Amino acid sequence: MHHGQFILAINPGSTSTKIAVYEGEIPVFLKNIKHSTGELEQFDKITDQFQFRKNLILSQLEEAEIPLSEIQIVVGRGGLLKPIESGVYEVNEAMIHDLRNSPLGEHASNLGGLIADDIAQSLKDAKAYIANPVVVDEMDDIARFAGHPKFKRISIFHALNQKAVAREHAKSIMKTYEELNLIVVHLGGGITVGAHRKGRVIDVNQGLDGEGPFSPERSGTLPVGDLVRLCFSGEYSQKQIMKMIKGEGGMAAYLGTNSAYDVEKRAASGDMEAKQVLEAMAYQVAKEVGAMGTVLRGEVDGILITGGVANSKWFVNLIVERVHKIAPTHVYPGEDEMRALAFNGLRIIRGEADLKVYG
Repeated sequence: MHHGQFILAINPGSTSTKIAVYEGEIPVFLKNIKHSTGELEQFDKITDQFQFRKNLILSQLEEAEIPLSEIQIVVGRGGLLKPIESGVYEVNEAMIHDLRNSPLGEHASNLGGLIADDIAQSLKDAKAYIANPVVVDEMDDIARFAGHPKFKRISIFHALNQKAVAREHAKSIMKTYEELNLIVVHLGGGITVGAHRKGRVIDVNQGLDGEGPFSPERSGTLPVGDLVRLCFSGEYSQKQIMKMIKGEGGMAAYLGTNSAYDVEKRAASGDMEAKQVLEAMAYQVAKEVGAMGTVLRGEVDGILITGGVANSKWFVNLIVERVHKIAPTHVYPGEDEMRALAFNGLRIIRGEADLKVYG
């Protein structure tokens, strides 16, 4: 049985490592390796999990009888690097250094590029890349103003999925991503709303820890004065307040769960509080879409709604009824990060990707 060119995609998350092998556009192997907290507790830092996760990946590939010699491209989920333009980057020394000593701190995705590089090194013909990490920054300078010289708005968002969905949408209407103006809404544990102007995300809410709509587990923009007073009240540590903002904020704070699916079921069975919180979340998302409409001067070719929570028709409709006059709305539910990574690898093979150099 002869194989063509294989692409291995690696996506390390906080409690799992996802791997996929693609041959062209066809997935030949997909695996989500779950890690128990016990397994990961033995490691002091996230980068210490490197060998453990890498060995798991290799043994899974071996078990599935994937011929490693056929792997040409290893694409890792890019980590918290310095701000970079979107695109596909070959893993180099500067990147490895920054993934190990990330300017933005510890994040499981930092392991993506490191493991990809290590595996590619051990194969004779393979090269390692990352594609569209969360630090993709194409913001217009005017969008960087925060309101005080000590602060700057920065771009951290679901770049991989937003770009993949935007490209897919463009293809479906026989256009290229670079000729459209789109507003892309990613509804996940965090929520980001990006203004895509002709292939560049010129503004987006900082989805990591505190801007924009509240989400299943983040508080989004809070009243600043009240937040400052809370910080100095002496009742909470910095760590506790960060947790309130990210991880235990938003829907989780109101309702005790970060599962939009469960909350929707509660709302459907008559839980008024659950219904109100979902409506408020949709309201804030719609408001952010409206804001991005002004960033694009009202010239919007489409509004694309994606991410896990986009599977909820009821929730999506709450957004659509507020924004449909801005532009036609299209729903691309779920997020297929593995496919997005693999397709970026495929763009390299086909010579379509604009390869960039990190550093």
